[in-house]
Amino acid sequence: MKKIIVSGLSIMMILISFSSCQAVKNTNNKQRGAAVGAAGGAAVGGIIGNNVGKGGNTALGAIIGAVVGGVAGGYIGDKMDRQAERIEEEIPGAEVTRVGEGINVTFNEGAGVYFDTNKSDVKGTSATTLDRMVGILKEYPDTNILVEGHTDSAGPDDYNLNLSKQRAQSVTNYLRGNGISIGRLTTAWYGETQPKADNSTSEGKAKNRRVELVIVANEALQQEALSKTKQ
Repeated sequence: MKKIIVSGLSIMMILISFSSCQAVKNTNNKQRGAAVGAAGGAAVGGIIGNNVGKGGNTALGAIIGAVVGGVAGGYIGDKMDRQAERIEEEIPGAEVTRVGEGINVTFNEGAGVYFDTNKSDVKGTSATTLDRMVGILKEYPDTNILVEGHTDSAGPDDYNLNLSKQRAQSVTNYLRGNGISIGRLTTAWYGETQPKADNSTSEGKAKNRRVELVIVANEALQQEALSKTKQ
C-alpha cells in the first residue's frame, strides 16, 4: 500500500491557492460538467483536483477537499489505515493509496475491474471484485465514495468522455444495487484527460482504462473525530 503524508499546513496552502475562481476557470467545460451525486465534499474536491498533482489529479483533489486536519484528522486517518488494510487483504489486485485523511483505490484491467471493448456492464471477475468492495464499504459506513471513470486515448475525445461516464455510472449503480446508499456516492468521469501511464503502449493504455474510488470521511465521522479528540 502506498501511503502519502500530506500535512495540514500543506493542505491549507493548496486549498487557498486553488479554491479561488481561477481554479474553476482552469477547468474545461467537460471537467466542470463531469460530476453528479450527493457526496458534496468529494464533488467540490474534484474541481480543486483538476489543478492539483501531475496531470490534474482529481482523486487527490477530492481527498484534499474533504480534509478536517489537526488531531481530528489523525483520528480519521487511523480509521482509514484500517480500511485500506482491509481492501488490500480482500482485493490483492487493487492499487491502494493512502493520502492524508482518505483512500484512493484504482481498478484497471490488471486489478480486478475491467470492461469488454466499448462496453460498460459489470460482470464476471469485475462483479466478484466489487462484491468484496461492497462488503468493506459496509464495514465502514461513515464514509463517502467518489467513483471516477477514465479511458485511454484511443478514439475521439467525446466518445471517450461518454464511455468513461457509462463505466463510472455502471460501477456506481452496482455499488448502489448491492446496498451502498446513494447518499454516499458521487460519480465523475474524465475520458482520456487524466492518463496514469503512456498511451503509446498497449500496457500503458490498459492502465489508463480504469475506474478509481476515493473514500473520505462523511460528516458523521468528521463530527465523531472532532468530539473524540476534544476529550
